[in-house]
Amino acid sequence: MDVTFFFDPICPWTWRTSRWLVAVADPRDLRIEWRAFSLAILNGGDVPPEYAEAMTASGRTLRLVEALRAEGRHADAGRFYAELGARTHDAGNPPSDKLVSAAVEAAGLDTMATALDDEGWDAAVHASHALAFGSAGPDIGSPVLMVPDAERGLHGPILTEVPEIGDALTIWDSIVPLMRLSAFHEIKRGRR
Repeated sequence: MDVTFFFDPICPWTWRTSRWLVAVADPRDLRIEWRAFSLAILNGGDVPPEYAEAMTASGRTLRLVEALRAEGRHADAGRFYAELGARTHDAGNPPSDKLVSAAVEAAGLDTMATALDDEGWDAAVHASHALAFGSAGPDIGSPVLMVPDAERGLHGPILTEVPEIGDALTIWDSIVPLMRLSAFHEIKRGRR
């Protein structure tokens, strides 16, 4: 893979970053590997009641993402996330089991739907999360990017909106060389 994108589908910042990455994939001839990053795991499973349904939907989603990855079905995982994000972030709805099921159907992944409730995939989700966290952490969240020949992954970029293609390519073309420099550590500015 040319880039690995670790994500939690509940995060709106991650959704914007994923749309940026999809936009630059064709012009930069990138193959994207979609992997699990769990905010529930990051927070030690401590989920406030008002987020319980969304976090359950997120956990189910990540099981399917890892099941698809295990079969090398990266494009299917990306299509599924696109369908889910359109129903949640683009439509202004919190993730739910109903929306996850609708995204599975729209992505044509009915034959993989059993992975959503298969706790056997939880170990793969934990392993994926640990890989991302170990690569870019500590003090990170979703998303995490990894590229070949880079010593470490990168949390982000965190985008307030999906940029136009020219700016999207500038971000990609700037980040990748930085990621490959062992001396590079962090760029950050406060959110507005």
